[in-house]
Amino acid sequence: MRVLSPSFIERFPNQILNIHPSLLPSFPGTDAVAKALEHGVKVTGVTVHFVDEKVDHGPVIAQRSVPVESDDTVEDLHARIQVDEHDLYPAVVRALVRGELSVDGRKVVWR
Repeated sequence: MRVLSPSFIERFPNQILNIHPSLLPSFPGTDAVAKALEHGVKVTGVTVHFVDEKVDHGPVIAQRSVPVESDDTVEDLHARIQVDEHDLYPAVVRALVRGELSVDGRKVVWR
């Protein structure tokens, strides 16, 4: 992960995507899967969002939930999250390239 400078982000508003292994705004930053397990949540997931000046903060484009099993390790849970990441991220990229996403405040609308 690399944090982009505010001047870079300003040049590409609502054009830079990030994928994060949690249902933001829960567990932003690094080690999100481990944090979810430590917190004892029953459901976590994946979020694709636009990048803004704060880490894992921009408008949410899409999310998918992933159940947390009682015997999950970080590796097990992360592998299940990645299945949804590999499906969701390309769908969001296609929508962005086709001009099917618009942002109204913090809400992203799919057309």
